[in-house]
Amino acid sequence: MDFLTHFLLDYGYWGMFVSAFLAGSFLPFSSEAVLLGLMAAGLPPIPLVIYGTIGNVLGSMFNYWVGRMGKMEWIERYLHVKRESVEKTQRFMSTRGTWMGFFAFVPFVGSAITVVLGLTRANIFLSIFYITLGKIVRYIILLEGVNLLV
Repeated sequence: MDFLTHFLLDYGYWGMFVSAFLAGSFLPFSSEAVLLGLMAAGLPPIPLVIYGTIGNVLGSMFNYWVGRMGKMEWIERYLHVKRESVEKTQRFMSTRGTWMGFFAFVPFVGSAITVVLGLTRANIFLSIFYITLGKIVRYIILLEGVNLLV
C-alpha cells in the first residue's frame, strides 16, 4: 500500500480522485492519508476536497450499482461485504431510508450501506445527495482537525 500511496501522491488532484474512488468502493484504502500528504506537498485543500468528494461518491455509487444487480455472490466476492453484514444493514435501514447514505463514509459499514441502498433500489438521486453530504462533511471535519493542529 505504501507504493500505491506514493504513486497517488505523485499525481496530485487525480491521485486524490483515484484514492477517494478506491476508498469509497471496495478497497480498504485511506484517501485521508493521500489528502494529508497532498496538503503537506502544498496543494490547496479546497480542490482536494472537491476531487476527493467526487471520487468517493463515485466509489460509493459503484457499490450501489453492484447492489442493484442483486447478485450476493458478486457482493461477497468483489466488494468483500459479507452476507450477514448486508442482511443486518438491510434490517437496520428498512425503517430509515435513503438518508442513511449520509453514513457511507463510516469504515466497513459504509460499503454495506451503499450496497443495501442498491439492493433495495433506493431513490438514486436522494442516495447521491445523502452520500455526497456525508462524504464532504467528513473531509471538511478532517481539514478543520488539521487546521487545529497547525
